[in-house]
Amino acid sequence: MGRQGQTDEEAAVNDRMSLNGNVQVYHDESDDDAITGADAPLRGPGASSRPSSDFDGLHLGGSSPAWLSKTVDQLPQPVKNAWEATKTWVKGPDPPRIFTITPIFPLIQHIPITLLDRYAPKRMHRFWLLVLLLASWLLSFSLILRASNFSASIPGYGQPIHLHCGASYWEEGNGCGLNGNRCRPFANETLAFRCPADCHKIQALNPHAIGDQEIVYRSLAVGGPTESHTGFEDILVNNAIYRSDSFICASAIHAGFLTSTTGGCGVLSLTGEQTSFPSSTHHGIESIPFASYFPQTFGFLSGTEASCHDLRWPALGISVAFTTVLSLFTTSPIIFFWTNFTILFFQTALATDPPNLFTTSSLLSLAFGRFLPAAFCGWVTYRYTVKRSLTDLTAQIEKTVLWLGPAWVGALNNHTFDKIPIQRLTSHDIQAQPGAIPALIAVVLTIFFIALGQAWSFRVEGRMPRYLAIYGLFVLAIFIMLALPSLNLRIHHYILALLLLPGTSFQNRPSLLYQGLLVGLFVNGIARWGFDSILQTPGELLKGAQRGTLIPAVSVLAIGASNITFGLGSLPQYDKKAGVTFDGISVLVNDVERFRGYGDDRSDWGDASAGGNLTWTWWRHRVGRDDDDDVAGVDDILGHESDIDVHVDGDDVKIEGRRRLPEYFRFGYMAGSSVGDYSKAGIWDEEGEWSEMEPGPS
Repeated sequence: MGRQGQTDEEAAVNDRMSLNGNVQVYHDESDDDAITGADAPLRGPGASSRPSSDFDGLHLGGSSPAWLSKTVDQLPQPVKNAWEATKTWVKGPDPPRIFTITPIFPLIQHIPITLLDRYAPKRMHRFWLLVLLLASWLLSFSLILRASNFSASIPGYGQPIHLHCGASYWEEGNGCGLNGNRCRPFANETLAFRCPADCHKIQALNPHAIGDQEIVYRSLAVGGPTESHTGFEDILVNNAIYRSDSFICASAIHAGFLTSTTGGCGVLSLTGEQTSFPSSTHHGIESIPFASYFPQTFGFLSGTEASCHDLRWPALGISVAFTTVLSLFTTSPIIFFWTNFTILFFQTALATDPPNLFTTSSLLSLAFGRFLPAAFCGWVTYRYTVKRSLTDLTAQIEKTVLWLGPAWVGALNNHTFDKIPIQRLTSHDIQAQPGAIPALIAVVLTIFFIALGQAWSFRVEGRMPRYLAIYGLFVLAIFIMLALPSLNLRIHHYILALLLLPGTSFQNRPSLLYQGLLVGLFVNGIARWGFDSILQTPGELLKGAQRGTLIPAVSVLAIGASNITFGLGSLPQYDKKAGVTFDGISVLVNDVERFRGYGDDRSDWGDASAGGNLTWTWWRHRVGRDDDDDVAGVDDILGHESDIDVHVDGDDVKIEGRRRLPEYFRFGYMAGSSVGDYSKAGIWDEEGEWSEMEPGPS
């Protein structure tokens, strides 16, 4: 439709609205002089007009359908009277009152528009000013982004690779394969890396087993500065050694190698098997202790810190400044919304809360791939919600503070709402995370009371029947999705924003605040996480979490000086709850897979009893062995690995016992290459005593 057609349509709507005084304009302030006085030309023609009506084409909330009228006619008269009274109340006052915002201190708030009228009175002048503003933002933002993402090479180690805050060397469970071979090398390897800012905030969201401990909702750094001999005292920062399943960036902050506020670059060195992982608190991170050995560890090479800083905050300052200038100097709803929407999106996707990708090119590709469908949602939001709120609004400072400010708060969700102990809106997480239930109750009550206020506004404007129908459809759709088998409903924060945005289509101050916040939350959700499905399978929803599968019934058959033999039952085993037949068993020792056996292949098992029960024997791991110093044949004579070390120094022969450390055993069934839940850890301590596993998964 052309612009003339739009003007005629709006004029016709305005005529219908003003006919016989059926509609009156409802102001937040009573100072009508601000509308009719000297500043009135700033509002343009049709100051009291609103967009014709939202959701007109959907024919919602009109006259009652015939079946409903017939049903009401069959009701008893008192019930019928109550129904009619409710209908009358829901329809609202007659005539309805349309909300408009009368600016506080209009002369001050209209200064930017007055300046624009004086120095750029023509449409073409304003067009080129807008182009100049956007080009200036794009140039400034691009230069900062380039400086932030393209750091100089670290001499001798090359260009650092980008790590996300949750990056680690070691995979969960048996992800590194038998004896950790998929995650080799264990030592004699370096990595030039780069960490973003604020990695101290990243937490393990699912239980992570470390020996007999389960870590959840805290930063994952195992070990730290130690006074024990590591062989790297003069090489590593603070002689800090970490297990390789630790978050690399959080460990670098804990060691004092990088700062949490700016991130940075440096070089990591793999330090092989280590046995000392003490707990300590440094730089806001409490590390986790571990009392035994682990085959792959790392530390940070002294003197390799490079000056490559995360410039997300300068980039944010540039974007906030440009959007503020635009907000103050424009009264066009479409320019205001789309410019701010675009800047919010790319600021979030490329700088403030980027996805976990290692290269700038992949980050740009993902951002543009997500922007197009996000823009469609933005168009629907603008057409049916934002346009009504911003049309003819000339309270420039209030609009900037009440709409744009909360929009940035929502877009910075990873910083602004990070302290609320609700990481994911799932029943599993809410029950597991400390403080999540009280926080959820507070959030729900807040939304409830805000919804009551917005419902009153709908009634005042005579639009409550239509929006009751719309939200009734929303609720019906949610109940249908809850009833679908084998799928779980997950309300992402971008979906929550889309559900609540239609309830903010008023031009009053509370609605500006709610609307800006919800648009920012939507932008953050899509730019950071993408369009995750509202329906997910249990496997997707609980990926990495305990799933409640069968756990092997393990017994200790014999304990020797240097070995322990387990009875692992029989295979296959059918898990009725999971609907899976398990045909193998995986054993983790100190969180490393040391055995994997299947029921149809007995070559890797110990002697099986006549009843078909499977056995497996583990020889205690020898800590600190140096094969070059051992006298050949000691273990061969005994027929197994012993606890005796024989060292030769010239004519001197030294015989000493090897140091024993506790070892932690966890057992899990396998179906092909997939593993179910592992058991909690059983402990074979340094004295040779066995402590049984507690019930349940780890």
